[in-house]
Amino acid sequence: MIVKVKEPQPQEIAMMRPGQVLFTYLHLAADPAQARGLIEKDVVAIAYETVTDERGGLPLLAPMSEVAGRMSIQAGAHCLEMEQGGRGMLLGGVPGVPPAKVVVIGGGVVGTNAARMAMGLEARVFVLDKSLRRLQELDFQFGAKLTTVFSTTSAIEEHVLSADLVIGAVLVPGAAAPKLVTREMVRQMKRGSVLVDVAIDQGGCFETSRPTTHADPTFVEEGVVHYCVANMPGAVARTSTLALNNATLPFVIALADKGYRRALAEDPHLKAGLNIHRGHVTHPAVAEALGLPYTPVDAELKAA
Repeated sequence: MIVKVKEPQPQEIAMMRPGQVLFTYLHLAADPAQARGLIEKDVVAIAYETVTDERGGLPLLAPMSEVAGRMSIQAGAHCLEMEQGGRGMLLGGVPGVPPAKVVVIGGGVVGTNAARMAMGLEARVFVLDKSLRRLQELDFQFGAKLTTVFSTTSAIEEHVLSADLVIGAVLVPGAAAPKLVTREMVRQMKRGSVLVDVAIDQGGCFETSRPTTHADPTFVEEGVVHYCVANMPGAVARTSTLALNNATLPFVIALADKGYRRALAEDPHLKAGLNIHRGHVTHPAVAEALGLPYTPVDAELKAA
């Protein structure tokens, strides 16, 4: 069994053997080359990001989402500085000078943590989500400090165009992120405003996004600063490692003690993490995103 954090690189996939169990973040919907490599190598690939829990959450994605959500405000505030190409705004303003407007698209774990950090810095914070229940939960949790907005195309356009900092925090488990902010919207944004695309690991939710690195994290497109670093939590590796180990260790022990077949059979939440099994795609969202045939997990494990 191979336990990692980041998805396997091409040189690592080349060394894999048929039947090996790979347990890591995969994000296959946005990476067809990696998916093809794992299929060809005939491995058993279990993705952290699609393992579920009894509440319908994603317990192995949550720790990194918490880190990335909090980092997004830290990074966005830095990008708003003049030397970074930003508008030269202090996120929280000062007496007599209004604070920046922060728009968070998506009210899940990333969005909640981003909103919490932005409110802590005294910005004006708006969270958009298409779930009324989630908006009610956020309203109850944060009260008048946070403005919640039901997410529609027109609402996204209205708030993005007036924002100083936009955080892309959307997630469709296993699938590519939807492009919610179009190039035309970006073109109409204020010059020097900032987009932070936390969804870049799943392809990004801004049409103008492209992956960047910690060494070269930003670029300017349509006059707007883009921060689109893949694997954002890698910048704070100690915090991220400890948080991830706390969440993954019980699953690693189960796979090691029981073998993957028994572990998956006994835990439907871990079974939801199986993305590729011996040459077949076993997660419906991944199969749809890649345009590949889908094989149900139970049928695949029974036939093997």
